[in-house]
Amino acid sequence: MSILIVGGHDRMHNEYKNIGSKYGHNIKVFTQKPPKFEKIIGRPDGIVLFTSTASHSMVLTAIKEAKKKNIPVVRCHNSSGVSLENSIKMLENGIAK
Repeated sequence: MSILIVGGHDRMHNEYKNIGSKYGHNIKVFTQKPPKFEKIIGRPDGIVLFTSTASHSMVLTAIKEAKKKNIPVVRCHNSSGVSLENSIKMLENGIAK
């Protein structure tokens, strides 16, 4: 399963990837908004939004692309490792919206 993480802390980038690989998932992390973000998103199996650390425009772009491509999204206010683990479990169980 490929998961896109939008937001989070720069220093946690490797930790997010390690948590994802622990569950056997490919993780792509964007803590800053790159140019042409909507094209870089691709078609992940799920998106985790860390709303407290992502810019408003990043969140809006990710949600717009998710709706267009029918990708499940989990919104999380906290950007800790435990929050990511819980969000991954929600995506695995199909609880995401």
